[in-house]
Amino acid sequence: MQKPVLVVMAAGMGSRYGGLKQVDPVGSHGQLIIDYSIYDAHRAGFDTVVFVIKRELEETFRSSIGDRLSQVMEVRYAYQELTDLPEGYAVPEGRVKPWGTCHAVLAARHVVDGPFAVINSDDYYGPEAFRTIYDYLLSHPDGDYYEYAMVGYLLGNTVTEHGHVARGVCVEDENHYLRQVTEHTHIEKDGDHARFTEDGGATWSALPGDTIVSMNLWGFTPSFLREAQSRFPAFLDRALTEQPEKGEYFLPSVVSQLIDEGKARVQVLRSHDRWYGVTYKEDKPTVVQAIADMTQRGLYPEQLWK
Repeated sequence: MQKPVLVVMAAGMGSRYGGLKQVDPVGSHGQLIIDYSIYDAHRAGFDTVVFVIKRELEETFRSSIGDRLSQVMEVRYAYQELTDLPEGYAVPEGRVKPWGTCHAVLAARHVVDGPFAVINSDDYYGPEAFRTIYDYLLSHPDGDYYEYAMVGYLLGNTVTEHGHVARGVCVEDENHYLRQVTEHTHIEKDGDHARFTEDGGATWSALPGDTIVSMNLWGFTPSFLREAQSRFPAFLDRALTEQPEKGEYFLPSVVSQLIDEGKARVQVLRSHDRWYGVTYKEDKPTVVQAIADMTQRGLYPEQLWK
């Protein structure tokens, strides 16, 4: 079986953060959040990384990330472009944003031909997640089902002190296979737990801190790329009618379709590491301090790629 590769979704500009947070240093020697994720992935076994970026950002990524990593890993690039559509479809007038996370993954279809993991570029996932997903992908080829996986996190380990976040709340069966992911777009920290609202804060519902949530760390076989490509036209038919400027082809939606149709099963793996991210500028000092603390404890060297 081919070695798994790591696909990094890095085409977003981080609107809430206010800039290109993917290249904003958090380490004492200029390291980025993605440096730590890729370092953890590399020592888990990944030796190829694919960056999905906007074509106009290639020079920035090569100089800030790719050229450095290419000394220790194979680095590939894929481009999420608004015009990357099936034959017969065109970008609607006024559309400027990309087509969503599943479209980002599809951008890598020309450079990925084996099992692969998918992560966000602006999240810190921790070492446990990469060890777990790598081992799973290496040992679970497709059989009677498409064999996919997702690393779940404890909700309490993923919320910010500085605003609200969106999280996918997971429901599993008795064997820890994913049944569904319910997206909640406004979750706030509430002590050791959290709460969410769906009506602008008029009412709130509690969420326990040990609720399992998705942080967009998925593991797939190549079958996912084929399925996502074949389902893209049906999404476009709906989106171009209902939300031509904003409709997004979400990765979890395609996963849910495949589960509902009995084609795929998704093992929910576990990480007890704390997730860190810079959703808001106010989050950055927390991330910087956490990285410094982990470095002091010996989890990371001072200079990752020396």
